[in-house]
Amino acid sequence: MTHSSLIPSERNGADAWLAPAKLNLMLRVVGRREDGYHDLQTVFQFIDRCDRLWFDVREDGRISRRNVVAGVAEQDDLTVRAALALQQVTGCRLGADIRCEKNLPLGGGLGGGSSDAATTLVALNQLWGTGLDADALSTIALPLGADVPVFVRGCAAWAEGVGEQLTPVELPQPWYLVLVPDCNVSTKAVFSHPQLTRNSNPITLTDFLQGNIVNDCLPVVRCDYPPVSAALDWLSAWGEGRLTGTGACVFAVFMDQSNARDACLRLPAQMSGFVAQGLNRSPLFDRLDRQSD
Repeated sequence: MTHSSLIPSERNGADAWLAPAKLNLMLRVVGRREDGYHDLQTVFQFIDRCDRLWFDVREDGRISRRNVVAGVAEQDDLTVRAALALQQVTGCRLGADIRCEKNLPLGGGLGGGSSDAATTLVALNQLWGTGLDADALSTIALPLGADVPVFVRGCAAWAEGVGEQLTPVELPQPWYLVLVPDCNVSTKAVFSHPQLTRNSNPITLTDFLQGNIVNDCLPVVRCDYPPVSAALDWLSAWGEGRLTGTGACVFAVFMDQSNARDACLRLPAQMSGFVAQGLNRSPLFDRLDRQSD
């Protein structure tokens, strides 16, 4: 068995590829499709909290996950599935050993698995020399999950459809206090819930920028997941508590880092959270920029 690495630093575990979290700054469910999915409107913005991934290129074509991810079997891991999908589309005969340092909670609505998959596509497209552009990578990304294309494209975006119709946007880049309630929210359960609003009137980006930040999933999640409700109640002392995606994570907006950190220091012992800055450009692409210089 032969191994080779196109970037020597990868052998030493240095220079990780980043997979940032995202927040849904609003989420409207505007209809149900014949295929059972829902038509949405949402706004994605990245934050500077990231998983970190390393890739060692293999010459034998094998895709292997080099660390255990609790609760995720290797064959179900989105990084493995993304690598296999890129192989299949391009016919590439190279493989990869993939290692992921998880800093983003599973089932938190921060897009961790989707971001990991997108980083895998972007990184291996570079390391394998497969030469696909963002459109081609996004086509591979969508079957892996509706959130994966926004991470592949790397720009904050107004999104429609199931979340794949993306229009880049420039947004303020405030600081966020993100709370991580001690529960996992099932996206499938939320979208199949009989009380979920499914016929919200569509809005425009201008409406959002003027303050329409409703998340249609919030009433259902608040009712069914008491830890989420408790986190939202605590955040209300600092500003409006908001749900990202279907949760479980919730967040509040701060105009400066010091106030966000001060609030975080006051978290009750039974709650956990972190401070992060909003980003309109994924830090994943800083890596590509450095390599092209």
